[in-house]
Amino acid sequence: MRTTTDWAVRTAAPQDAPRIADLAALTFPLACPPGSTTTDQQAFLDAHLRTEHFAAYTTDPQRVVLVAATPAGALLGYTVLVAGEPADDDARAAVHLRPTVELSKCYVHPDHHGAGVATTLLRTSFDHARALGGAGMWLGVNQHNARAQAFYAREGFAVVGVKHFQVGSRLEDDYVLERPL
Repeated sequence: MRTTTDWAVRTAAPQDAPRIADLAALTFPLACPPGSTTTDQQAFLDAHLRTEHFAAYTTDPQRVVLVAATPAGALLGYTVLVAGEPADDDARAAVHLRPTVELSKCYVHPDHHGAGVATTLLRTSFDHARALGGAGMWLGVNQHNARAQAFYAREGFAVVGVKHFQVGSRLEDDYVLERPL
């Protein structure tokens, strides 16, 4: 763990998109389950986490992209929130609190795991989700990702269902977690 104390969470801008995409390329594979191939991971990155995707996410009125950044612009982590009904049928059936906001992405550079970046990003995301009108927040987390599950449980999330998540050619099993805002 590298200790960086001079950072803050802020709303991302389109010009942050290349750095967020670089961070996504580093962090997304870390959350993938055993057996996930680099080919499948890259397919997901190409389909959802490229610079142009993040540029569009930062200007979408139904989304909020937050970054933990140093004054020099180094990104330590990011979250993506999506307001509105879940697109996934299983998630929509599992989520009970309406209106809802999805925590679509929550990733921190591995050098900063355990330094409070994820907690600060998540708690700031709660504030933004409330501002979007959310009564609850939900997310999907891989059933093999015990570290992430424990983190979300500490922050008040509980398992409310299951859903599938496509990563390249693999169909993964996720828990659906939810918490009130």
